[in-house]
Amino acid sequence: MRRAVFVIVVSASLAACTMGPDYVRPAVDAPARFRFEPSSTADSADTKWWTQYGDPVLDALIAEALAHNRNVMIAAANVQQAFALLEQARAGAFPQIGYATTAQRTKVPDVGLVAIIPRFPNPQTSYEALLSASWELDLWGRVRRLSEAARANALASEDARRAVVLSLVASVASDYIQLRGLDRQLAIANQTLKAYGESVRLFELQFKYGRISRMNVAQAQSQYETAAAQIPVIESQIAQAEHALSILVGRDPGAIVRGKSIDDLAMPPVPSGVPSDLLSRRPDLMQSEEQLVAANAQIGAARALYFPTISLTGAFGASSSDLSNLFTGPARVWSYAGQVTGPIFTAGLIRGQVAQAEAAREAALLNYQQAIHNAFGDVDNALVVKQKLSAQLAAQTELVAALKDYDHLATLQYNGGYTSYSTVLQAEQALFPAELTLANIRASLLASSVNLYKAMGGGWVAIASDMTVSTGAPASEHRTE
Repeated sequence: MRRAVFVIVVSASLAACTMGPDYVRPAVDAPARFRFEPSSTADSADTKWWTQYGDPVLDALIAEALAHNRNVMIAAANVQQAFALLEQARAGAFPQIGYATTAQRTKVPDVGLVAIIPRFPNPQTSYEALLSASWELDLWGRVRRLSEAARANALASEDARRAVVLSLVASVASDYIQLRGLDRQLAIANQTLKAYGESVRLFELQFKYGRISRMNVAQAQSQYETAAAQIPVIESQIAQAEHALSILVGRDPGAIVRGKSIDDLAMPPVPSGVPSDLLSRRPDLMQSEEQLVAANAQIGAARALYFPTISLTGAFGASSSDLSNLFTGPARVWSYAGQVTGPIFTAGLIRGQVAQAEAAREAALLNYQQAIHNAFGDVDNALVVKQKLSAQLAAQTELVAALKDYDHLATLQYNGGYTSYSTVLQAEQALFPAELTLANIRASLLASSVNLYKAMGGGWVAIASDMTVSTGAPASEHRTE
């Protein structure tokens, strides 16, 4: 009998099948190249690209953020939780072995057989020690599909953690560049305010001695107050940028140490790559695909519910009324059983679960395809922004140079008595905002490189991930190909 049960179990296990479709990566119609791809690129997607700005302060801020940012820690904890769920799902494929011990003393009423039978023990004492085992035979692959889905969800959580790392590095770099750009604008505003203040002082002296009218003094004063009004605005933006950076690196809001000026920061090269590379370089796309894998596996788990469930149970141990005889003599007890359960009428319960799983897979597929299109758009947008900002910076630089000449010549003509002060006023009104705009464009151009590396992804995400406190997924887990 035991041999027959063993043969049945082994045969059933060998004949086991897996319900539902096996995952196949959807075909991706990727363009051969990006629309605004420059002629010159560098193989820099697998490097610490932020070090190419040449600012040790920025490097230190990114390292501090990777070590102390709370969002990264939360994402790492989510990864641990997901892999713990995977371990639980895999456990269903193996026999479950347990134990139980019981000590009981019972007294029944002294009536009936208890009163008739001589020396009937009342109360009664019993002791029992058992080892138990149970095993659900996964003939239709339900447990395997659930494990497959759990594994995909765990890998998706790891990709989500890496996406947090990607976003964190990009945010720290962008905020720091913005901060240095604001510092430059504040320096321009203070220099302009100082120059305007000197003009007001000279004009007040000239008015005192009757050389100019009060209107000229008022015009100079208005210029001074215009520059003065810009300074609190810029200072407020600087403080907010410092606070944002402080929180990103895991500190309370406070001041941020400065490194190189916005004019001294180097421009990282454009990373090389083709659109199809994004599938394995961007963690958000990898996360979307693992979610599709999980949804696909759930179809098989749902379809397996149509078929019977076969379970084997057994117990072996000892039972005795005397604790000293529990493991001796005729105290041994054992049992084993097989159980087959299956649905007959469920009023559409299983059919609804299968339909739900199929619809979830369709939604996951569309989400994956949409994420790919968005990724292509992100890179092309980053490329065109960088290209056009370069042209805008060149034009704005020429504009500022021309306005400085205009201001200088207008001042000379006014001092020589050849033109009115309104000409000088017009030149200064144009130069001050143009210089602020130039500083802003220079910062935006440097930040466009950050957005480009963020959109392209690459091996640098793994490098940054290794700089965090927890690296997330176990090394033994391999990604679906």
